[in-house]
Amino acid sequence: MKSERATLPDRELNDRLAASGLRFTAQRQQVLAVLLKRRDHPTAEEVFIRAKSQMPDISMATVYNCLDALTQCGLVRQVHMDRGAARYCPNMSDHSHFRCEGCGRVHDIDLASEALRPHLPRGFQVSHSEVSLHGLCADCARNSAARSSAK
Repeated sequence: MKSERATLPDRELNDRLAASGLRFTAQRQQVLAVLLKRRDHPTAEEVFIRAKSQMPDISMATVYNCLDALTQCGLVRQVHMDRGAARYCPNMSDHSHFRCEGCGRVHDIDLASEALRPHLPRGFQVSHSEVSLHGLCADCARNSAARSSAK
């Protein structure tokens, strides 16, 4: 049996889908497994390519439908970074995203610190927040510094 970290148990997936009026399908299970296996915020196209290796008859339309269903039932979050394609994140805890301008990877960033939270005017209530940070990841920053010192 796969670890819970790599996949959600079928019963829990079924319960979450049913609570949103959706039914359990092998395709939805496969798309969620793809997202949980490598938490690298893939685009729908990347999810399609990965899912197709395990389920050759899955279509791109089915992947989009699965991603919509998983988002609707609160198992996946759609992430928008700049004007690029939407990405998908199975981390439903309160967090932000950092996009490396060097390699293009997207990383989860915990913004638990009070210093990083915005100060809202009295009476404002946040229902959802989406913060995206941009810059260089540690590897790209190190490579950039090495190139600069070599000149």
